[in-house]
Amino acid sequence: MQLTGAEILIKIFLEQGVDCVFGYPGGSVLNIYDELYKAQDKITHITTCHEQGAAHAADGYARVTGRPGVVIATSGPGATNLVTGIANAYLDSVPMVAITGNVARALIGRDSFQEVDITGITMPITKHNYMVKDVSCLADTLRGAFKLAISSRPGPVLVDIPKDIQSAHVEYEPKPEIQRTNSLKADEKSLKTALELIANSKRPYIYAGGGVVNSDASKELIALADILDCPIGTSMMGLSAVNNDHPRHLGMTGMHGRYAASKVLSMSDLIIAVGTRFSDRATGNKQAYQLGRKVLHIDIDPAEIGKNIVADCSLIGDVKYILTQLMEAGVSRTPSDWALQVEKVRQAPDNHLEMDKDTLNPQTAIEAVNVRLLPEEVIATDVGQHQLWTAQYYRFRRPRTFITSGGLGTMGYGFGAAIGACIGRGKKRTVLFTSDGSFHMNMNEMATAVSNNLPITVVVLNNQALGMVRQWQTLFYEKRYSNTSLNRKTDFARLADAFGAKGFNASDLNSMNQALDEAFQIEGPTLIDVCIGCDVKVLPMIPPGGTIDDIILKG
Repeated sequence: MQLTGAEILIKIFLEQGVDCVFGYPGGSVLNIYDELYKAQDKITHITTCHEQGAAHAADGYARVTGRPGVVIATSGPGATNLVTGIANAYLDSVPMVAITGNVARALIGRDSFQEVDITGITMPITKHNYMVKDVSCLADTLRGAFKLAISSRPGPVLVDIPKDIQSAHVEYEPKPEIQRTNSLKADEKSLKTALELIANSKRPYIYAGGGVVNSDASKELIALADILDCPIGTSMMGLSAVNNDHPRHLGMTGMHGRYAASKVLSMSDLIIAVGTRFSDRATGNKQAYQLGRKVLHIDIDPAEIGKNIVADCSLIGDVKYILTQLMEAGVSRTPSDWALQVEKVRQAPDNHLEMDKDTLNPQTAIEAVNVRLLPEEVIATDVGQHQLWTAQYYRFRRPRTFITSGGLGTMGYGFGAAIGACIGRGKKRTVLFTSDGSFHMNMNEMATAVSNNLPITVVVLNNQALGMVRQWQTLFYEKRYSNTSLNRKTDFARLADAFGAKGFNASDLNSMNQALDEAFQIEGPTLIDVCIGCDVKVLPMIPPGGTIDDIILKG
């Protein structure tokens, strides 16, 4: 049958199981939006306040569902407004398909109105991108984009469709939904080496990253830890991979990780790294990080092997299948007193840094939310101190319930991501932890939450400062607070009311608990402005380039 390019795009969406897209209309995508109007009974479109918010929403949707998030933007500024969101998805391995319109082919390269080379701009931050110059190639290009986004290491793919391609006609042939394809098994030589490394280890440590979540490999990871009788630490992206209350789980490692997670790693003789890229914030001093211990690196992306930390052995493939392969091959090690050593560190006072439980502070605010949410309900964050306090104090119990910007560290990420996550989970209760600095960046998306009546509760940990930068200025810049004391006059609770949401103020634990109880009874969006001190620090902290011996426990 003969269809236009815009009609083919919608057909491909339906073919690939897309039921929701995020975006913002404009001149170069009018044909696409006309077809979305006709398909509104099959595909929900969420119009955000800004294209960046749409990209983050597609990202959040993808993280909770495991399916590609889809975002649409018009040419020129619409397309460039996606860039931060695409880069964020790229660094955190999030499957996304971005559709941009462009001027007609005859106008490309002539500095036409709202023309920009979006494929050139996004080349370094996408797995691949395409400009469709022949309508007969459109369907297969789109199918290829969806396949690439979900296969191997997930990531964003962009398809730029000139306006005349959207209106051109061509024969369309339906095809089945594309399935994810991965390299499933490690080669036998590497597997043998890995088994020997593990067998000879007396103090193995499993370091789990976001790849465990992406691969739905939590069950296999815990099974391996049980066989080896060893602890599990995680990166920030791997936090929800293991139930926080599991006896083998030590928490997040690295610069602001839990003391036991980092200390036990430093005592290990073998790091079994699963689906992680050894970020500088996780390793600190790289030479010290691997001194006296071997590294077995398991990852789907061969480019990550040896990039940051030298691996003694690597297993390339989908971590779910690699872990299964190790266990089927009879992985084991000689028994030791390692578990007793680990437990001693876990019980050490330095692993139990607590804020005052009788006052309102980041820990008590986060814990007050924690006790009210079900294990499957989602937490999103922006970036800064509040993000790390959430990583430290929230007790995640299910995979895909922690939505945060890890690699790019995008302030302003959280609200869009919370919107996408809430919709991806069928409009279930979602909480966004943010700060006055981050929230100011994309607070316009409160209008999107209100328009769609989403049960999102925004908890603003408000310290009237750019808290993390201030913390560094305190510790490393002799308290020269250059441009980090915000002193803004924004009344967040009244702002929420102005958007059509419900705002609350919390200045002590009693008012915090009352606000949460009332907020969680409201079906639509709510906001709680939580007053905290500007000098409350995220501790422990290992200074950049430092080791566990340099850890800061008091501030």
